Amino acid sequence: MKTSTITKTNPVSKFYCNIFGHQYDVSKLVTKHVKEYTCKCCKKQLTTNGNGRLTELTPKFQEINSILEYIHTKRKSRVEQKMYTTTAA
Repeated sequence: MKTSTITKTNPVSKFYCNIFGHQYDVSKLVTKHVKEYTCKCCKKQLTTNGNGRLTELTPKFQEINSILEYIHTKRKSRVEQKMYTTTAA
């Protein structure tokens, strides 16, 4: 399940980010509190770690986020199904 993303970046965009800072956009919502971010210019990827701080998105964190997303969606669908059966009865 390990995937590696190789992104080629332009040296000019890296230079821009070094001077003006990164411009991160949310690229993926894992849960309410865990998100993945990508820089618009240099395509650097970050995610939130267990302490809520931003950290580089490594293959280890990609795997953690995918498992966390799976658990979150499974639990969310179970709660919604439970609510539906409770209100239908």
